[in-house]
This record gives sequence, C-alpha cells and structure tokens, in this order.
Amino acid sequence: MSKIKTYIKKIFFHLSEKIGIGDISRNVAFERDIAIEDYLQKHLHNNPKYSDPKRLNRYEYNVYSQTGEDGILAEIFERIGTTNKNFVEFGVSDGLENNTAYLLLQGWSGVWLEGSETFYNRIQKNFASVIEDGSLKVQNTFITAENIESLFEKNSVPKDLDLLSIDIDGNDYWVWKAIKKYSPRVVAIECNPFFGPKISLVMKYNPEHIWNRSSYFGSSVKALELLGREKGYVLVGCNFIGNEAFFVRKDLVGDKFFGPYTSENHHEFFKVHLYRKYKYQKSFNKGVLIK
Repeated sequence: MSKIKTYIKKIFFHLSEKIGIGDISRNVAFERDIAIEDYLQKHLHNNPKYSDPKRLNRYEYNVYSQTGEDGILAEIFERIGTTNKNFVEFGVSDGLENNTAYLLLQGWSGVWLEGSETFYNRIQKNFASVIEDGSLKVQNTFITAENIESLFEKNSVPKDLDLLSIDIDGNDYWVWKAIKKYSPRVVAIECNPFFGPKISLVMKYNPEHIWNRSSYFGSSVKALELLGREKGYVLVGCNFIGNEAFFVRKDLVGDKFFGPYTSENHHEFFKVHLYRKYKYQKSFNKGVLIK
C-alpha cells in the first residue's frame, strides 16, 4: 500500500509541475511569506509598544520552534545565564517543531515526553545521533497531573533544571501546578489567548483529554500568571502570535525584563494568520560546532 501511495504522489507531482500548479502554489506561498514579513515589520518591529529592549518580542525567531520561541528563549538565557543546560519538554510531536530541538545543537541535554507512538517512532529515527550520545532521553507516555513527577524521577531530571517547556493542548495548567518537587529556572507554557488578558479561566481537568482542535483548551494567560506567582515565578512575556507564555523564577528576574509582570501587560491576542509551514522538509543532525 505504501508503494502505491508513493507512486500516486510521484504521478501527481509530475502532473502538477507539467501544468504549472507547482509554480502557482509556490508563488502563493512566497507572497504569503512576504505579507507576513510586512505585517511583522509594521505591527511588531516598527510598533512603539515593542520598542523597549526589555520586551522579548523583538528577539523572536524560529529554527525548530513554531512561533518565535527559539529567539525568545535565547534572549531569556542571555539575560539570566545558564547553569546545567538541562531541559524537559513534553508535547514535542515529531521533534522537528518544538522549543528544545535547537538547544540540542548548542550543547544542551534533556528529556522529551511524547504521548503519540507515531511521533515517538519518528523521534527515534530523526534524533538518533543525540539519543545515541546520551544528550536526549525520549519516553513514549501520556502525561497527566498524577504521573508527571514520577516521570521526572524515572528520567533523573535535576531539581533545578534550566528549562521546562509544556505544550499538551489542554491540561498544561494542571500539570504545571502538580510539579512541586522541581524548580526550573524558566518555564515556557502554552496559553489560550482567546480568553483575553483579564479573565482567569482554566479548562476543567480531564486526565484523558485529547484536543479536538476547538478554542476550548488550556488556560488563559491571567490564570497562568496567578499560578506562576503562587509557585514563585513571574510572567516576563508572551510570543507575538499569542499562544505561548514565558516565566522566569522570581529570584532571577531583577530588572532584566519588562514590567509589570501581568497578563494585562504581556497578553497577545491570537494572530493565527502569522503561523507558517516551511516549504522545505525539516531534518535534524547534530553536526560539528566550529569554534
């Protein structure tokens, strides 16, 4: 069956190229990219709201992240430094579009927890080099508030890891709340921008939750701000597209970030039109760092 599918894809590709569909598709994609860059230039880089250098949005870029997280995390650690360069990320999909793959190229190590067996198998193939050298541990498991700390213990996660990244399309708030024995220096967590900056709203906890692609998921930025404060963290920013919130442990903040550290200051309404799929196939290889 897979050979038949491959053959059909090849036929479709050759036909589309012959009659020009491929050129039209590429041109549309390029025009959309140009429109996105124009939008970012006008509404982000030339917008006085983001002109203060302590704001994080001006530093956004993607290598393996989806929506600017690689750049924001790089800037956060530029300001507070690193210690053990250890991370945990859960909800990593196939590994080629998440918040920590880029860190693996920079000498970091850590743990990925992924609930999908399909994605887990792809990770084993795509990231064999860093799995084999011990930089990356991967576990195929469904994450709940009840099992998260035992998963950390099983994977020998340090108590004060540098980065925790949470993106599980639903129970993110409840899982972070359940982490009590560990104090990551930085937390990146998916938020729901649809709820606006003022309401503290969280979806009801359901350990079997699977996102149905509706707008009912996760928690508002305000709810995360309050949870972070309770756990000893401050909200230092959200990405420009609006679906990721960044927290730094209170003892590390100083005057390094843009206050006040509130949802009212940092919330961004969802700009889904800025999300783009890349026109090339992403891959991963550790390569050689030349100093």
